[in-house]
Amino acid sequence: MSEFWDWIVAHGWVGWLGASAILACAEMLTLDFTLLMLASGALAGAITAAILPGAWLIQVLVAVAVGGVMLAVLRPTLLKRVRDAPGYRSLLDQLVGSEGTATRRIDSESGEVKVRGEVWEARTMSPGVVIEAGEGIEVFQVDATTLVVYPASQGLGWQDGGYLPPSR
Repeated sequence: MSEFWDWIVAHGWVGWLGASAILACAEMLTLDFTLLMLASGALAGAITAAILPGAWLIQVLVAVAVGGVMLAVLRPTLLKRVRDAPGYRSLLDQLVGSEGTATRRIDSESGEVKVRGEVWEARTMSPGVVIEAGEGIEVFQVDATTLVVYPASQGLGWQDGGYLPPSR
């Protein structure tokens, strides 16, 4: 049994490297850069373990320090660059133009819709327009956590690339 622990101590870098690989692969599921930053910390732990085998406390401190610095410094920079890239649309922005169904009566003050399987608070984009429960809607814009919608049956009134408000 002593030989096993001696091998573990001498080859601790393998465990760190495995943790780094697992975290990097899991990052592909989230695409949030958090697990990637933690993977870099585990990689730093692997390098430390290769240089200082048996110094577990130092390995852990290095891994935590590198992961923490990467989360605090590099992750916000990467997220900003991705979000500022041409063509990037956040998940909320992607709701614009989506179709859904009114689950509760909607007027210019309040209401509720189901879009892409999720229930959202909603209001109509035009005062005086009422959408009854069960009617189809389309999302015009997202205002914080409220969807601004219009009846899908009426359409918007887009012409030559611009919106023409309804005449009164």
